Amino acid sequence: MKAAPEAQKRLLDLAELDSVIDRLAHRRRTLPELAEIDERSKQYARLATQVIEAQTEAGDLAREQTKAESDVDAVRTRADRDQKRLDSGAVTSPRDLASLQSEIASLQKRQGDLEEIVLEIMERREAADTKATDLVAQRDEVAAAVSAAEGRRDAALKEIDKEAAEVQGRRSAVASDIPADLMALYVKLRDQYGVGAAMLRGGRCQGCKVALSIAEMNRIKAAPHDEVLRCDECRRILVRTAESGL
Repeated sequence: MKAAPEAQKRLLDLAELDSVIDRLAHRRRTLPELAEIDERSKQYARLATQVIEAQTEAGDLAREQTKAESDVDAVRTRADRDQKRLDSGAVTSPRDLASLQSEIASLQKRQGDLEEIVLEIMERREAADTKATDLVAQRDEVAAAVSAAEGRRDAALKEIDKEAAEVQGRRSAVASDIPADLMALYVKLRDQYGVGAAMLRGGRCQGCKVALSIAEMNRIKAAPHDEVLRCDECRRILVRTAESGL
């Protein structure tokens, strides 16, 4: 392939701009905020599940407490009713009196037992409510951290995209100076090796950093200035400049 030496040298400018674009793309993919958002989002999901579980437990205990308190009220009402019958003097039979007194004592014991159950449920409910409140606070704190990280990510992406657009514009201008066939070869090699062209500097390919043999250097010296050369080692386009050592 033939191409004017100046067009070949423009490949070095193009390769440098492509290198900048690659670095920007890598920076875009590896922003620390991305990993932070991912980890924080997982943490938020775990906490959200724990909040639901804790709130469900607290709700169940609230219903259990309501039922236990209702049982206490029912026993208390029945005991008060029996006590009023006893105090009214309406029951005169010794046998009925003894039975009524026994029932009142049983109801009072039952009431005491139920009140102990209510107290135990209240303690469990208080602990569950506290746990749920703490988990909600943790979840909201993580949500705020995610939001802050997303803000930093968006700002960084905006900056990267702005720089990438500017570099891409410069690349387009450089690419317009390069013949189509040379450009097609460069793009093909870039796709294969990551870098499509490299400078020959001091007898060494700057793409693979391999020093060329004396025979290879002599071959390059003898080649026409417009001949497009390739590195025998890495197969990239080898661009000759004043620094090539020829």
